[in-house]
Amino acid sequence: MDMKNEAINEYLVKDLGEASALLAKSAKLLRLQKENAFFWFVFSNKQLCEEIAEKYWFGELLINAKSYYESMRTLKDRLFMNKPNRI
Repeated sequence: MDMKNEAINEYLVKDLGEASALLAKSAKLLRLQKENAFFWFVFSNKQLCEEIAEKYWFGELLINAKSYYESMRTLKDRLFMNKPNRI
């Protein structure tokens, strides 16, 4: 698969709750992508992510609460690692 096709198969989201749900449901986080003052969470397998996201937004996603919390902590840690220190 070439780079163009890989980018087409990526799923970008900036909502922490949705990204946490994706990660908790085993979607693969590829990277954080900075845009101005915020970051996009970039996942692989766009089709899978869209299916999970749809269930998440319609309140139909069943998820283990502990896994969701741990995923959110992981993403917050990644965000804070990427932000410059402010005094």
